[in-house]
Formats: sequence, C-alpha cells, structure tokens
Amino acid sequence: MAKKTVAEILVDTLLAAGVTRVYGVVGDSLNGITDEIRKREGIEWVHVRNEEAGAFAAGAEAHLTGSLAVCAGSCGPGNTHLLNGLYDCHRSRVPVLAIAAQIPSAEIGTQYFQETHPENTFKECSAYCELIGHPSQAVRSIERGIQTAIAQRGVAVLVIPGDINYEETEAPEPRLPVLRSRAKLVPAIEDLRAAADLLNTASKVTIMAGAGCAEAHAELLQAAEALGAPVVHALRGKEYVEGNNPYDVGLSGLLGFTSGYRALMDADALLMLGTDFPYTQFLPQETRTVQIDLRGEHIGRRTRVEVGLVGDVAATLQALLPILNHKQDRHHLVTSLEHYQEARQSLDELATGEAGDTSMHPQYVARLLNEQAAEDAIFTCDVGTPTIWAARYLRMNGQRRLIGSFNHGSMANAMPQALGAQLACPGRQVIALAGDGGFAMLMGELLTLKQLKTPAKIVIFNNASLSFVELEMKAAGILEYGTELENPNFAALAEAAGVRGIRVSDPADLPRAIAEMLAHPGPVVLDAVVKRTELSMPPTIQASQVKGFSLYALKAIMSGRGDEVLELAKTNLLR
Repeated sequence: MAKKTVAEILVDTLLAAGVTRVYGVVGDSLNGITDEIRKREGIEWVHVRNEEAGAFAAGAEAHLTGSLAVCAGSCGPGNTHLLNGLYDCHRSRVPVLAIAAQIPSAEIGTQYFQETHPENTFKECSAYCELIGHPSQAVRSIERGIQTAIAQRGVAVLVIPGDINYEETEAPEPRLPVLRSRAKLVPAIEDLRAAADLLNTASKVTIMAGAGCAEAHAELLQAAEALGAPVVHALRGKEYVEGNNPYDVGLSGLLGFTSGYRALMDADALLMLGTDFPYTQFLPQETRTVQIDLRGEHIGRRTRVEVGLVGDVAATLQALLPILNHKQDRHHLVTSLEHYQEARQSLDELATGEAGDTSMHPQYVARLLNEQAAEDAIFTCDVGTPTIWAARYLRMNGQRRLIGSFNHGSMANAMPQALGAQLACPGRQVIALAGDGGFAMLMGELLTLKQLKTPAKIVIFNNASLSFVELEMKAAGILEYGTELENPNFAALAEAAGVRGIRVSDPADLPRAIAEMLAHPGPVVLDAVVKRTELSMPPTIQASQVKGFSLYALKAIMSGRGDEVLELAKTNLLR
C-alpha cells in the first residue's frame, strides 16, 4: 500500500467527497494543506478576509447544494474566528467540514504561542470534533468526520497540528459509503393510524410546515387538500413551502402575519411537519397535535404533542395520506385564506414610496427587489429588520432560495453567505439584504467580492442604527441607547474599493437604481437610505409590549426627545 502525507490524504478525501473549494485565510500551520490544494486540479482555495466569513460562505454553499462544503482556519486565532459561522452552520443543519489547524504537536500543553484547544472549543457547535495527533489516525478520522457531517447534516471539525500534515502513513483509496446511501424512515403503521384517527376526527386542522418539507412539497399539498387545512410556514420553511401553494396563509412568529397566527390559534388540531419552530407563544399549547420529524428529539419540545411520528416528512405523509379522510367542510381553510388576503393587502399598502422624500420605507425596497429579481434568484438576509422585510415581501416560487442566520441569529451573515452562494451557483442572480450594522461588521469581505470578481449584489438598508434592537428597547419601555451608527456613504466607499456603488434616498429613483444594479455584470453595493423609525408589528401584541411602548414614549417626551416620537408617528401613522 502506498504511503501519503496527511495533507495528501485530506485533499484526496475531499475530492472524493465532491468538494471543489475551501474557504479560509492562509497561515503557517495550514501550509501543508494549502500547498497540496495548490497542486491539485478540481479544488481551489478561496481567500476570504476573515475566517468567520469563510464559515458563513461554506454554510451557504452547503445549504444550496446539499453537499459537503469546507472552511479552514490556522492555529489559535485563525480557527477561533470560524466559531460564530460554524455555530450558524450547525444550527442550520448544513454539512460543513472545518479544518482547525493546531500548533506543532510537540508543543501542545506548553502554553505555546497561539495555543488553544479546538477539540474543546468547537465541541458544542459540531457533530464530530477530533484531534489527529498521529498520522495513522488520518484516514479513519478524515473519513469519519466527512461522513458524520453529511449523515447528520451538521458540522465536523478536524483538528490537525501543522507538522502532522507533512508526515506520511499508509493510505488506501478514500471510501465514503454514505455518499451513495439514502434511507427513508417511516413510522410504524399503528402510529400512523393513531395520527390519522386524531386528524380525521378534528373539524379544523392547521398545518405548520418548516424546513423539513424541503423534499415534500407535493405531499404537503396533498395533505392540505385532504384535511382542508391552511398551511402556516416557519421562516426556515418559507423557500420550500410558500411557492405554488394555494393553501399557504403566511408566516407566524415575531416576523409573521396575523393570518398565520390566527390559523394556528383557531384550529382544534395541529399537524406540525418538519419544524422546530421555537416561539412557544405563537403556538397553541392545548390543541391536539400531531408532529412529524426525522429527529425524535424535536417532537414535543415546543408544544404538547399527542401523536409523534419519527420519520422523513415526505415518506411519512405518503404512508399517512391513504388513511386520511377527505374533509368536506372547508370553512376553516376558506376563512384562513380570506384573512391571509387581508393581511397581505395591509402589508403591501405599507410598501410604498412618495417621490421627493428624503428617505424610503424599507418595505418599498424589499417589494421592488422582489418584483425585479430573477425567478431563480438567491437571496440572503442579515438578522434584524432585513430578515423581517425578506420574510414579508420576498415571494418564493419553488426556484428562488432564501438563506439567513435564522436559528443562530448572527449579525453580518448576509454578504459572506452571498459570496458562498454566488461561487456555488455562478450563473444565478444573488442578492444580499444587508443591515448597515451587519455590513459594517464584516465589511472587509467587500474586498473579497472584488478580488474574486464575484457578481453578488449587496443592498444595504441604511437607517443609521441597529434598528431591530431599538424596536426591542421601545417595546420594553427603554430609551434607545448605543444603537446609533454614524455611517459613511457606502456607495462611495464601494467605489473606492473598485466595486460599483449606487446610493438612493428618493423613492422615485429606486426602480431605476435596482434595475441598474441587477444589470451590472460585477459586484454592486446599493446604499438604500431608509427610515430609521419604521415599525414592524408582530401578528399579536402582548399587554406588556403596549405598556412598554407607552412608557418609552413618555420617557422620550420628558427627556426632551419628543421629536423621536413625532418622527415615529409621521413614519408609521401619517401615511
């Protein structure tokens, strides 16, 4: 059997897994690996400015392709920068391998320069995290890490001291049998009958659908038709559930529609499909509930569940549909759809602009992006208000994709995710909805877009504040503090970096600006100046929030900041 270095074994195995790029920042402890990548055909090193961005980019690639994506960080600070992006990847359940380089193996435990212990640091945000301390471990550890990331759809971390990469060991051809293996898990027939009995005897069934419906769109529609059930979707399920769905009544949760919330609360039975929707206050707690999820640990942890079915959503629905009765009474479905049309109209009425204004309603920006973007566009969005506008105004159609930090809730994800999405899908339109705070946090990746000639479009919602945090403060009755951002002209800044920059503040100029952005062949920054005081109302408001907001208004007036309350009223009420 031939001998190879650990770096050769690693790159051989990555190629066998179909990996075509590795995101990271070079460093001496990675030299053995990067030099091996340099020599190979079919795999490249993608040089980002911050390893955190590399992890976000890898996560976006894995999200879109369903295949393994890879990022890397050098020893110590290099790989600790990966941490936040890897948390996001792991919580979003996308298959990512992280290579965390380590100091020389003989120095581990001596408090050597840049010493950390990645096998401890990354344990919580990974499904597999192991140190390769001897070259004889390389084949099994690398294959196990890759297979775990793919099989569990999560993060695997390989910790490799720099000197180990150069050492040789016996190296068979890579074997990754999980790449060719697909299994479908279906519950036992008695459990399916219990679920059918519950749903058949209910008069008003609502479906709550999440990301687990990614490969179950047809079965979801068949179930909704049989049960006469409106379909509410969770944010992570939006791209899979919303498109071509005549039963959809919108989102629920903090970003959702009143129609989605009402359809859930009016039901006497709830069917949860592939969702771990975390906001218990937006779920009925006493309604009889059936939950289908591939991961049994998810069942019943958000609301009380009477029948839990552990299985693939598509395969389980296929087995369940023949024993469901077709409901003749469609009143619950019809009323829920009517409520949805009312809610949709109310939201659309807010997405307008008046020529000559000095700033824009952010809803108007999102609405026009939705109207002008390609039918197969890929959108990414920062947390906070960009996620709200994406959730409410971007329409999914079965071809479009939507990526965000929806479980981990990290700032600064949109631009690096757009980078990974564009590299993974070079022929498609990629648009990032970035907050001004999020864009500034990893602004260096604008230089990565320029250097790689990646034509992603970055739309900055420039309201000179951490606006979602301000909303939270107002709802709690607190005067906003520490949220103001003194922003530059982001379009001019982009131009200085060699990237096309467009700045727009008058709503009349926005349609032309978006069209110009989308037509440009390279990367573009669109600096959209939007109103700071725009409110985004949740589908239901608690008494504590009403009290808090009233308290905020009183405090603002008494402390000489009454102009803020007036601007709030002008932006949201006097329209």
